[in-house]
Amino acid sequence: MYVCGPTVYDFAHIGNARPVVVFDVLYRLLQLTYGQDHVMYARNITDVDDKIIARAHETNISINELTQRTETAFLNDMEALSALAPDIQPRATEHIDLMIKMIESLITSGHAYAAQGHVLFNVKSYDEYGHLSNRNRDEMIAGARVEIAPYKQDPADFVLWKPSLADQPGWESPWGKGRPGWHIECSAMSEKHLGKTFDIHGGGQDLIFPHHENEVAQSTCAHGGAKFVNYWLHNGYLLSEGEKMSKSLGNFYTVHDLLAEFPGEAIRLVLLKTHYRKPLDFTKDGIKEAKHELDKMYRALGMLKDVTPRHNGAEHIVVQALEDDLNTPMALTHLHHLCAQVVKGLNDNEAAEIKGKILADAKLLGLLQCDPEQWFKGRTMPQNEGLSDADIDTLIATRKQARADKNFAESDRIRDELLAQDIILEDGAEGTAWRRQ
Repeated sequence: MYVCGPTVYDFAHIGNARPVVVFDVLYRLLQLTYGQDHVMYARNITDVDDKIIARAHETNISINELTQRTETAFLNDMEALSALAPDIQPRATEHIDLMIKMIESLITSGHAYAAQGHVLFNVKSYDEYGHLSNRNRDEMIAGARVEIAPYKQDPADFVLWKPSLADQPGWESPWGKGRPGWHIECSAMSEKHLGKTFDIHGGGQDLIFPHHENEVAQSTCAHGGAKFVNYWLHNGYLLSEGEKMSKSLGNFYTVHDLLAEFPGEAIRLVLLKTHYRKPLDFTKDGIKEAKHELDKMYRALGMLKDVTPRHNGAEHIVVQALEDDLNTPMALTHLHHLCAQVVKGLNDNEAAEIKGKILADAKLLGLLQCDPEQWFKGRTMPQNEGLSDADIDTLIATRKQARADKNFAESDRIRDELLAQDIILEDGAEGTAWRRQ
């Protein structure tokens, strides 16, 4: 499986995170079905691109510093969303020689041509061009927002190699110093690590055209007509607060910023509640709702904290839901139902079995990865501002003494003070427990 990864010039936004989470669930399902040794997952890092060059110039830092810093932030943010690391994370700059060889083969076979330091793919040479996206020629030219340039034989022809200025990153090639076009990068990296033909190629719906269409064309032609990909999967578009995400509208959310407010599992749950092929309207209220849903599930696990789970694999009904075009909403419905069955009075065998099922099903979805106590005390979040755990414990001890002294006004004042900082107290037979809202 190959999934198009980030262009590392800025923090990943929530739209970038959707394919990461979607294909992480598919990765987990494939490993369960075929075994870890029989699944190879590659997700690339695009570390040479015009956006990177422009951002490095704007911020007055080196391209290497920008890409390394941004890549590290991306990987940390995706880990916080409980996404497993791919087996392979190829970087574009480590595969330039392979790109040049692929471009040379396309020129030799008549599918590409060199002109004024550029190399372009000859779209007319590939009769199947447009079949992936089901677009006609006029739609493709309009959709690609093609650059009208005198060196193009046809307006639809796309760049495989472009010249670099003295202050731009570049590599020596038969066509002069330059750098690859975006599309050829993924074709070269997927061939290197997965072969000329591989099983699954994933990405966002916005990549179908022109990126994936162009990948199909150049890879198929470079390999003598061999099939490029057996199955294509594309996740749907993402709206934000009901509109297209835009900084000017104030609804542009980076994962980095969201993680400062919400636990990563709550963000992940939002992305899984809608079927991956459908449009998703991402809202902060949706994250809060997802957090409450996770609270209920973690409370169920908390009731079983002293129970040793019986080691069961994921239930057939959950696996079956995911095997049905990755139906995560259906799988989540069953997980909620399973957690609702945790009630007082379960015997030891029932408790062990249901805990094992909850953990196995949740693991397949990348959820309930925390200890319940850590979840409710906010330890899955970055360092919380305000009261520390020790501060809270001290106030609870003071409140306990106030209640013993029948100073209920002081006791209520402390509870209200904690509540104002989103700390909820729960009095029970074993004392007072607390959790962050």
